[in-house]
Amino acid sequence: MNRKPIIISLAILAASAFTACVGGDEVNTEREWLNANNAWLEAQTKRTVEGTSTPYYTRVVPAYDQGSYVLMHWFNDTTKTAGNLKPFITSTVDVKYIGRYYTGAAFDSSYTQTDSIFNTKVNSVVAGWKIALQNMHVGDSCEVIVPFQSAYGTSGYGSIPAYTNLVFTMKLKSITGYEKP
Repeated sequence: MNRKPIIISLAILAASAFTACVGGDEVNTEREWLNANNAWLEAQTKRTVEGTSTPYYTRVVPAYDQGSYVLMHWFNDTTKTAGNLKPFITSTVDVKYIGRYYTGAAFDSSYTQTDSIFNTKVNSVVAGWKIALQNMHVGDSCEVIVPFQSAYGTSGYGSIPAYTNLVFTMKLKSITGYEKP
């Protein structure tokens, strides 16, 4: 009897079982990451200003996409910047920022760049940044939580895993070549 087909079949079966086990761990890790991110986000939506019942974050939902949102907490007195310019979706802005995971670990920062200012068009960043920037005035400093759906979604990007809620500390420094409406 020729045992070669049986040995090949067993080898294929063993390789398939090994691949399924490894893939299963990745799925469990991804599921655990998603669950941890979602639990953290839920806790942040319920967070209050210390010693009060006032919500710490403002949920900001754009009129153009009722399914998207960010959570924003302004560090500055917004009455002092209320008369300052606000960017449009087509504006180019200068921003200082630090991006972190929900764990607090930093993944990106304009402070590590040569001039510490990130210059970008509002319409060229993730949806969460578009929402946040259009709700800031020049001079505003905010902490912005971007749910994964308004960030890099279910696929991730570079070192940012799928299902990652992002936290940005950001300051809108200026609007380059501000256009009038």
